[in-house]
Amino acid sequence: MFRRTFWFTTGVAAGVWATTKVNRKLKQLTPENLAAQAATKAVEAGHRLKDRALEFASDVRAGMAQREAELDDALGLNAPVDQLPAPRRHAAIENRNSPKHIETSTYSYNRNEDH
Repeated sequence: MFRRTFWFTTGVAAGVWATTKVNRKLKQLTPENLAAQAATKAVEAGHRLKDRALEFASDVRAGMAQREAELDDALGLNAPVDQLPAPRRHAAIENRNSPKHIETSTYSYNRNEDH
């Protein structure tokens, strides 16, 4: 008799445990809970994305500052006033191989004289 009572009690406990477990899972799968879980996950993903975007922007700013410093050094903008580099000579627009004196014709075209 004791053996039957033991197995009956064990069966009832297992049934209550399984029923409770199934009911909890069913409550998790209701549309309201699924929507709440999706919203929570979306907010968490948004925070992670924002953190990564801020980190990326910080890296870009650091790279820009480094490149600006390199350009300033290359152009001599960080040098003291008495140590400025000599001005650079720009290439002339004219062709150096062309003769200096080009013969011009004596005829000048006036577009208004035809009218």
